[in-house]
Amino acid sequence: MNLPRTVFLIDDDEDVRDALRMLLRAAGFAVEAFPSALAFLERRDQKAVGCIVADVRMPGLSGLQLLERLATEGEHMPVVVITGHGDVNACRRAFKGGAVDFLTKPVDEQVLIEAIEVGLARLEAQRREASEADKARALLSRLTQRENEILDMVARGWMTKEIARAMGVSPRTVETHRANLAEKLGTTSVAEMVRLVLLARPSDAPP
Repeated sequence: MNLPRTVFLIDDDEDVRDALRMLLRAAGFAVEAFPSALAFLERRDQKAVGCIVADVRMPGLSGLQLLERLATEGEHMPVVVITGHGDVNACRRAFKGGAVDFLTKPVDEQVLIEAIEVGLARLEAQRREASEADKARALLSRLTQRENEILDMVARGWMTKEIARAMGVSPRTVETHRANLAEKLGTTSVAEMVRLVLLARPSDAPP
């Protein structure tokens, strides 16, 4: 399911805020506008998702500080930073913090829209990957301990004879386990098994 095309617009300049809100709504986005980063944090719906467009210089909490705070809190909403006072250090800090783009006012309308589209596409990909990871973990949870051990060896590139030797069983027994694995996981190749392991347990990825 596609995510809502929502933009959270944060700028303390009312004229800029109104102009960008009109522009983005005309481009087909739903827009929620805030006069400051603190107002956004206080009033936003915690379940809402979208792309943030934030000015750098704002009272209370700057756009860059907001970017860093969201990252610290584990919030992965994409952020497009806009500023009327761009400099190399601010630009570097923004991209280091994970910003989608760093745009200087007056913002080129098409460039801003394209940056937001990139941010929303990134968010959609993250959500899709998280959903696939959940499904992979659910599949692996159905395996026995022995099947999980064999799956890990398969994912590390071990051959049937190597697995059999390591487990003290016959190659035929390993092949039987592998067939059961394929049936339980709904896979038709080793590559698909490896992908499931990487999705479900990225920290256990083979070297």
